[in-house]
Order: sequence, then C-alpha cells, then structure tokens
Amino acid sequence: MHHASKIYVAGHRGMVGAAIVRELRRQGYENIVTRTHAELDLTRQADVEAFFAEERPEFVFLAAARVGGIEANRTAPADFMYDNMMLEMNVIHAAWRNGCRKLEFLGSSCIYPRMAPQPMKEDCLLTSSLEQTNEAYALAKISGLRYCSYLRRQYGADFISVMPTNLYGPNDNYHPTNSHVVPALIRRFHEAKEQGLEEVTCWGDGSPLREFLYVDDLANLCVFLMNNYSGEETVNAGSGKELTIGELTRLVADTVGYKGRINWDTSMPNGTPRKLLDVSKAAAMGWRYSTELPEGLRMAYADFLARGVRL
Repeated sequence: MHHASKIYVAGHRGMVGAAIVRELRRQGYENIVTRTHAELDLTRQADVEAFFAEERPEFVFLAAARVGGIEANRTAPADFMYDNMMLEMNVIHAAWRNGCRKLEFLGSSCIYPRMAPQPMKEDCLLTSSLEQTNEAYALAKISGLRYCSYLRRQYGADFISVMPTNLYGPNDNYHPTNSHVVPALIRRFHEAKEQGLEEVTCWGDGSPLREFLYVDDLANLCVFLMNNYSGEETVNAGSGKELTIGELTRLVADTVGYKGRINWDTSMPNGTPRKLLDVSKAAAMGWRYSTELPEGLRMAYADFLARGVRL
C-alpha cells in the first residue's frame, strides 16, 4: 500500500476495525474509506455491489462480523451463520468484481478443530470436528477464508486471511451476556466492586487454557501482512502464550480492584479445553506482539472507565 492508496475498512466501528483504522493512520495512511451499518448494510448484496462500483477501493480490510461469547453463539447460531456468511461473501465478491488489488479477511481461531493438536498450526484446518458452542460462527468464517483462497486459485486474486486468537482492548463489547470473556469479566468485577459484593460467580470450572492478544497488536500485524504477505494459507495471529481461565479471572479481578471471592458455576459450558495458536509463521516473517496481558488489561479497563459503560 502507498500512503495515498484508497483503503476500505469494513467494520470500522468494531473493536478490530477501529484498531486497524488507528494503525493505518499511525503509519501515515489517510485515504481511508468507512461506512457505518446505517449507511451500508453489508448483508445486502445489491447495496454492497453499488458501494464497491462507486468507491472502487484498492485495498480492503474485512473486519466486519457479528461476534459474541459462548452464550450468544449457543443461543443464536442461525443468526451468527447467516449474518457472517452474507456479509463476507458480499464484500469479498464485490471487491473481486471491482478490481480490488488486495483484500485481507479477518477470521477467528475458532475455525480450528475442537481437539486440534496444540499449538494449532494453520494446516490443521478442517482435520476434525469443530467446537459445538460456536460451530455456526466457525463455519461462516471458514467459508470466507475458503472463498478468498478459491478466488486466488481460480482468478489469481491477491486475497489473504489472518486468524486471530482471543482479542481484547479498546472499543470492546461489554454486554452482560453476549460479550467475550475479557470484557465480560471486566464488567462483572467492576459491577461487583461498585456494589460491594462479597463474591462473584463465573461460568465453567476455570480449567480451559486460553491465549489473548491486545487488539492494537493485531492491527499492526494486519497492516504488516497487507504489505508483506501473499499466500493462500491463512496466518495465525497470537501471543503464543496461554493461561487458564481461572488465572485470567484472578488477573482481571486484581486489575479492576475487586477483592472478594470467586466461585465457579460448573453447570455452564467450558468451551474448548485448550486453544493455543502456533504463531511461528508470523514470527518467521519478522512479526511479534508487543503488549503483555497485564499491561493490556490495564489499558482495557481504563478504556471501559473512560467510555462510561452503562451498568
């Protein structure tokens, strides 16, 4: 990309899209095209095609998605599949039809099998069954990834994909039931501290292992890959480090300043037992994350407070 290149960031109001816009501007890219959902519904094919025909962006970061935690995925699988499949296919297809020079598709580590060998390499995709609690979302993301690779094979389109691990950071979603684990814990412990509660109950048993990446680190990798990578296989994005949900929970409580007891509701699902990405591919290209989890959680909590999230 050149600094004058026209760049479309789909999903710029979400956590990932907003971080990509920040990173692009930090690096001197100013010709950035965005549309809110009210201005452009990406699930409507005709509207997306009209937008691309008019704007004709040279580069596209496809960060738009319908996202949520275990409960949201478990209770609304049809919505997650439909919305994500539609918006992905519409954007990718319209970008290809209108001569987009390069597109980068943002996926999720949930595309990998539930019991994949750890750490998970990019080539373990579709080798066994998916985690049931987010299967619909994973199938949609796999379809977007595959469509990019098929356009590359059939038409030579320079469309790439990146698969992030669990993300957190500024502009996260703090919905009490539909958010991911880090924002959910930040909100829960903040509420407990404000209300003077002596104990907090968390889902599962705390044993699953998870990896986390600060969203601005992902954005840095996304711009790096757009400028330095062209290949059919996806690229994992993570820290290469993991901790248990129990350890994460205590760390978030300490960050927020909650001193009470933590209980576990074992009637609620744990999700995948372990989910660690092999990040050697990105490392071999010279990229490494920079934000350690304790520092990232402090910044995420500061963002939560600054935004005045309604409790």
